[in-house]
Amino acid sequence: SQSADWIPAAGKRPLRERDHHNRAARSKVRLSIIESACQEWSVMGRTGVDRAQAPPPSGWSAAGTVAAYAAAIVAFAYALVSLYWAAGGHGLLSTVGGYVEHFARQGGALPVLVAVAAVVAKVAGGLLALALVRPWGRVVPRGWLLLSSAGASALLLVYGGLAVAAAALVLSGVIHPSAGVDRTALRWHLGVWDLWFLVWGILMALATAGYWRQAVTGTPRAKPEHPIHR
Repeated sequence: SQSADWIPAAGKRPLRERDHHNRAARSKVRLSIIESACQEWSVMGRTGVDRAQAPPPSGWSAAGTVAAYAAAIVAFAYALVSLYWAAGGHGLLSTVGGYVEHFARQGGALPVLVAVAAVVAKVAGGLLALALVRPWGRVVPRGWLLLSSAGASALLLVYGGLAVAAAALVLSGVIHPSAGVDRTALRWHLGVWDLWFLVWGILMALATAGYWRQAVTGTPRAKPEHPIHR
């Protein structure tokens, strides 16, 4: 009877064997938890390194993006004015003055073609500004796009700057032209028409600088953040 006390019942394991089995199972569970935690920390560490190595969005790039859209708006608005004149409108022609007003009032096909050419040039300038920031602009080689935008901004800055400076000097009495001057038209050139070109050139220069900065540093364009749906 004494030997029968330690003999396990049918279908049951001895107590020591069951304890050993339970301890082994718990050890396996703890080991699995530790391995999962290590893998998770490893992934998080790699993600943190990647984020640390990614260049932050440049201030020049952000300012250049805003300037590019503003330059496009300025260009398209100026194109609408030229389109109005190309369609035969005579409003505000007196504020332009000079040979441009005289030429436009003559009528005929040639003034219309010149006005249409101005519309096309201004629309192209607006599209050039957008190409610096919109995805479809990537079809243009980066060097050509940078060269074109730099040339356009330089042309606008030189023309607008010289015209505004000349108008200011004449109106202030520093320069006295030999011929008669339409001072009303000159004021419009100083405050609107030539200043329009100058502002357009400044915006294009800022947009070009932002694009150049992005091309040199390889900074990706800022993308809007979307919430993660789970």
